[in-house]
Amino acid sequence: MENLYDIAIVGGGPGGIASAVEASIFGMEKILFIEKGDNHSQTIRQYYKDSKRVDKDWQGQEVNIKGNVEFFDGTKESTLDYFETLLDDESIDTLFNTEVSGVNKDGDQFVVATSSGEYRAKNVIIAIGRMGKPNKPSYKIPRTIKSVINFNPHDCRGHEKILVVGGGDTAVEYACHLTKDNVVTLSYRKDEFARINDINREMITKYDQEEILRVRYSTNIDSIENNHEGKVKVNYSNGFYTVYDRVIYALGGTTPVDFLRSCNIDLDEDGQPIFSDTHETSVEGLYMVGDIVFDSGGSIAMAINHAHDVLSDIVGEK
Repeated sequence: MENLYDIAIVGGGPGGIASAVEASIFGMEKILFIEKGDNHSQTIRQYYKDSKRVDKDWQGQEVNIKGNVEFFDGTKESTLDYFETLLDDESIDTLFNTEVSGVNKDGDQFVVATSSGEYRAKNVIIAIGRMGKPNKPSYKIPRTIKSVINFNPHDCRGHEKILVVGGGDTAVEYACHLTKDNVVTLSYRKDEFARINDINREMITKYDQEEILRVRYSTNIDSIENNHEGKVKVNYSNGFYTVYDRVIYALGGTTPVDFLRSCNIDLDEDGQPIFSDTHETSVEGLYMVGDIVFDSGGSIAMAINHAHDVLSDIVGEK
């Protein structure tokens, strides 16, 4: 069949890229690489600031690369360039601007339904990650201020009073980066940062102590509203409020439960996918790699290792 692939990979991040490369090295001749954005590595492009460090050992997770895809410390730009060279392989058919609506088993093949038509594959790897669906606050975001409520800093115009909400590395990096042209406050619900790496911990301490930005610890937000001037009135649980030009939420990402259910993948009681040690789901031949298999995020290096594990398992079953 013209559209029968040895493997189809859904998601164009590091785990998906490594899966495509490993598949080629393992001898697969027809590889389909599908990404809903207009290029690979959308999370890095959208959520990493320019020149941001990209470390192999992320948040202290020391990972030994065991597959055929190397990875090393670099920057946002050098990492994107490296991944670009990896995809320059004639056996890899790339489909960008293509959204996958479902993956379903039909006999011993999979039917991958996309906005560009249906494709068939012997095996499928889901590598869509979590950041494509960022976590949102539990309270309502009024429609009238949605233009100044963001989940990354790219819409910031400069010379704004900005609130960044979150307590992870991404929140800290956004807040520090935005101080170049804005007045920034970082709001965190706990009394100290527990999940950030040492570099970011040192940076946020310096910025806070030198009053380059303000950190509000142990703060909870009850609601936000339009102050009738197009700005955001943030109501805190202690009864006080502050008005900001813009609010940026950096709360991590969410597992795309509805999509996984549409693929008939079994989920646990918390809505997390169930998979084996080789990352195979409850559907034989359907695998998952990368950030989507972690409860609280994982490193690029670990995603690359997942890809090698999956392809080793697939080839070993032949």
